[in-house]
Amino acid sequence: MKKLSLRARVLTGTVAVAALGAGTFGAVSANASAPAAAPAAAVKADTHNRNVQQSTHLTVAAATKAAQATLDAAKKENQRVSVAVVDRNGNTIVTLRGDGAGPQSPESAVKKAFTAVSWNAPTSELVKRLEQTPNLKDIPGTLFLGGGAPVQVKGAPVAGIGVAGAPSGDLDEKFAKAGVAALAR
Repeated sequence: MKKLSLRARVLTGTVAVAALGAGTFGAVSANASAPAAAPAAAVKADTHNRNVQQSTHLTVAAATKAAQATLDAAKKENQRVSVAVVDRNGNTIVTLRGDGAGPQSPESAVKKAFTAVSWNAPTSELVKRLEQTPNLKDIPGTLFLGGGAPVQVKGAPVAGIGVAGAPSGDLDEKFAKAGVAALAR
């Protein structure tokens, strides 16, 4: 087999890259210009159907408003905390780490928020339940310390706010409740 010169190898490589790029660009262009596929037959949601359930979720803007109100309440008392807002399913919507908050505080805030929304109760109340059912603390993702508050609509949980970093769970929970209150304004 004959060895190609450096010039021939560079030229061959350049042609190969150009061809690959053109193929990719062509595929993307063709895909972008192709008409959208007709949607499948629309399924009409029947709200009276017992197999369908509606739920309420916070918007990112509302979650951010609550989180910022929480940080502001903590800042007024010179506390360095982190705050997390989770949706009804425990998925994090927003997390804010306040200036100077400890490295453990963001994760703790998420767990407190998750715990509050899971049981639809402030985490300080849930700490009391541990006396009767100590194995509650073994549920993954939970943290049974004061600092979590549920966000409710008509008594049903739609989100949870968790705060961590203040010297006590009572303070953390006070700030979380400030975030909940901000949503009512």
